[in-house]
Amino acid sequence: MAPSVSYSITVRLEVASKGRAVSEITRAVEQAGGVVTALDVTAGGAGKLRVDVTCAARDTAHAEAIVAALTAITGVRVHKVSDRTFLLHLGGKIEMSSKVPLRNRDDLSMAYTPGVGRVAMAIAANPDDARRLTIKRNSVAVVTDGSAVLGLGNIGPYAALPVMEGKAALFKRFADIDAWPICLDTQDTDEIVRTVKAIAPGFGGINLEDISAPRCFEVERRLRDLLDIPVFHDDQHGTAIVVMAALTNALRVVGKKLPEVKIAMAGAGAAGTAVLKLLLGAGATAQNVIVADDKGAVYENRPGMDSSLRWIAENTNHGGYAGDLKGALTGADVFIGLSAPGILTGGDIAQMAGNAIVFALANPDPEVDPDAAMEHAAVVATGRSDYPNQINNVLAFPGVFRGLLDAQSRNITDGMLIAAASALADVVSPDELGPHYIVPSVFHPDVTSSVAAAVRDAATQQADR
Repeated sequence: MAPSVSYSITVRLEVASKGRAVSEITRAVEQAGGVVTALDVTAGGAGKLRVDVTCAARDTAHAEAIVAALTAITGVRVHKVSDRTFLLHLGGKIEMSSKVPLRNRDDLSMAYTPGVGRVAMAIAANPDDARRLTIKRNSVAVVTDGSAVLGLGNIGPYAALPVMEGKAALFKRFADIDAWPICLDTQDTDEIVRTVKAIAPGFGGINLEDISAPRCFEVERRLRDLLDIPVFHDDQHGTAIVVMAALTNALRVVGKKLPEVKIAMAGAGAAGTAVLKLLLGAGATAQNVIVADDKGAVYENRPGMDSSLRWIAENTNHGGYAGDLKGALTGADVFIGLSAPGILTGGDIAQMAGNAIVFALANPDPEVDPDAAMEHAAVVATGRSDYPNQINNVLAFPGVFRGLLDAQSRNITDGMLIAAASALADVVSPDELGPHYIVPSVFHPDVTSSVAAAVRDAATQQADR
């Protein structure tokens, strides 16, 4: 694994002002396998220099090894070590700020009492006015129970909070949406549903996040039935949108069509099931899709299946294949992995059809080594930022909610998700499209606006029916 800014540290050192100490510092970091990203030198007095060296490491242990290498340099004294990622999170990453000035008594009288009472009574007479006269028109609740956070597992609501803060920051950065992290200290499905229903009046949408399967399916289904605002489980539908967009462009690259390709999938959890449903809704042929979990292929009448797996069995694998994932890969045009690291080899990918497409999306370590996959597949995508074609949900959810809020939509449909995926795919122009560029950068200026417009149009058309 290459050094990453996620493990970036700044080490403050004191060295002699004469000699080659600064060059020795750089050499020591590089010999330890780190990457120097900044080096600031200031005078420290009495023949000493203060040096702040910032470098990227592979992980925490590697960062400690770099510090040890610096400490071992003769004449170098380590003052302190700062983890830049922890510093960025210090005190939280988001804040609330007022949109209106509160400069004098008149401002206070309109923003709060007594003037606000007039607005409150207007909303009491017509509750729909809350969308026009309050933050509800531009607010999203980012709700989790901490049961399936990133690839970290069931770490609970407190540990989930920095992740939900980050999600809220992304909403603001990419779509100018005010999002609020809501970390619930319960993993009881009924209580989650009751709580979200109770807080829903203050929000224009609900983004469910990092709730483990299969409970996440029931939570989303019940909230969609109860609420008059859209409920979106990002781990399912955000992933599905970006995978669908990436696959659309990958198929364009290799000259194949979705209804005709054979697809092997690894992972039957929340994300895998949502991707499957969107693929089928967009035209994938059920008999050409095989889904495997840790017990092998999912097929009708396989013992011990829950309701979600039974749905997969009924809607895929009509040939009744009952073998393992590697067997399902034989002759497949597309592999989509949303499962576990290191379950496939380059040799397994070699058994796929010519001009194969491989999406190995387990994070941080994919189902197959990307370099090994690239030896046999025409297009390879991962969830990692250090390889081309990163499948990242931030390409979808800001634009999706921007479109939903702008349309004042009361729900979200598969048609809106497919419209979002199509718009995202089209951000990559034909002259840009290639094996190493099937999805745009998250910083592409057209991503959010294009996705938002497509979702808004789809929502408006639905409302007009």
